[in-house]
This record gives sequence, structure tokens and C-alpha cells, in this order.
Amino acid sequence: MKTEYFKFYSSHIGREMELKVYGHRGKPMLVFPSSGGRFIEYEDFKIIEAVKDFIDQGLIQVYAVDSVDNESWLDNYKLPLERARRHNDYDRYIVDELVPFIKHHGGYQGGLIATGCSMGGYHSANFFFRHPDIFDTLIALSGIYDARFFVGENLHFQEVYLNSPVDYLKEIGNVYLELYRKNNIIVCTGQGAWEEDSVRDSQYLEWVLSNRGVGGWFDYWGYDVNHDWPWWRIQMPYFLGQLHSQGKL
Repeated sequence: MKTEYFKFYSSHIGREMELKVYGHRGKPMLVFPSSGGRFIEYEDFKIIEAVKDFIDQGLIQVYAVDSVDNESWLDNYKLPLERARRHNDYDRYIVDELVPFIKHHGGYQGGLIATGCSMGGYHSANFFFRHPDIFDTLIALSGIYDARFFVGENLHFQEVYLNSPVDYLKEIGNVYLELYRKNNIIVCTGQGAWEEDSVRDSQYLEWVLSNRGVGGWFDYWGYDVNHDWPWWRIQMPYFLGQLHSQGKL
């Protein structure tokens, strides 16, 4: 498997950001790490190994990026508005700097896959719904989709509200809704240990989208399926396999 490491300065973040690329060609899959995680965790927790067949066949090219969670949503010393503004720096880094790099590097001009586990599930969904012109496929595993989880009842700040999918999706315009209907939405959670918040938010997200006429595959795995890497190692190749069988990779 071809692997590459990159480190370049982000003007939006104000420092160098790292990423790792796995594969030689295919549909780009942007992986967001879990809470405060690093770009290397997808490899460390053996999900790269779990999806190796898809990479080796040239079906996907994986781009694993760093987070700034510890400076944004997880920084309890900052006010909610400051956390949201720091996250929006990250949004601009991904959209304005990283995505053009990905398209140039991979020579791929179509839509990207957004994916991640736990807080990476939140990020993948938030980026997918905010930027459906960039991401045409979502695979969100065990995510949280309500910004109240991070900042409580502080959605009166627009910067916070616009990062809470279950809220902004209730009012988002028809242009976005039409793109969602054309795109691929996969949201999965187990129902075992530590999955209570994800089950609640996944059900809420499903309800919100349904009320806006948007379908998606919301998959609730068993009560033995915990919020942990061994299950995500099973889920990721399963959903990639489903997309491949439908001709979407």
C-alpha cells in the first residue's frame, strides 16, 4: 500500500497541520479523528488495515487529518462562542486549503467521502451537511449531532448554531436539501455500552431529515455493539462494501 505523509502551514489555523494519505487512487475519503485525536489514529487502531482491500483495489484513497478539538469544542476554558469560532477556523482549513490539495493530489474532481468515529462522526456529518457540494457521501459512526453536547444551551450564537446539524437542518434551504437527496447518507451506531448519546442523536437526526424529505440509511446495531474501535473496524469495511456493491465507489 502506498502511504504518504504531509505537513504544511495553514493560514486559517495559524500553524502547520499534518496528514497521512493511504492508497494510489480512488474516491477520496476524508477521515476525521475522534475526540482530540491525531491524524495517525485511524492507522493505530487498525482501521486502515480493515479497509486495506478497498485501498489496494484503488476504490478509495484515504486522507487522515488532524483535529483542533482541544482548541475548540473540547476547550472548557473558552466561552462557547470562542470554541465555535476556533472550529470555524478548522472548517476554513478543510474547505479552502485541504480539499483543493486533495483534489490536486489525487487527480479526482468528484465528491468526497466524509467519515469518522465518535467525535469524528460529528465532524464528518457536520462537514457533509454544511458542504454538500464538496462531500457526496457520509459514513458517520457513533457520532453526536447536537452542539449542546459540547456547549449546552448556547445556540443563540450563530457560530454555534451553524455547527449543530440537528438544528440548522430544520431550516436549511431547498438547494441544500436537493443535494442531500442525491448524495449518500449512512449513519450508524451500536446500542451497547457508551452509545446512549449517539443513539439519541442518531434518532433525532433521522427524524429531522425525514421531516425535510431527506432519506438516509440509519443503521442501529445490536445491544452488544459498544462505542469502541473493534466495532468500528467491522462497520467501516461493511459500509464501504455496500457502497461498492451499489457502484458508488
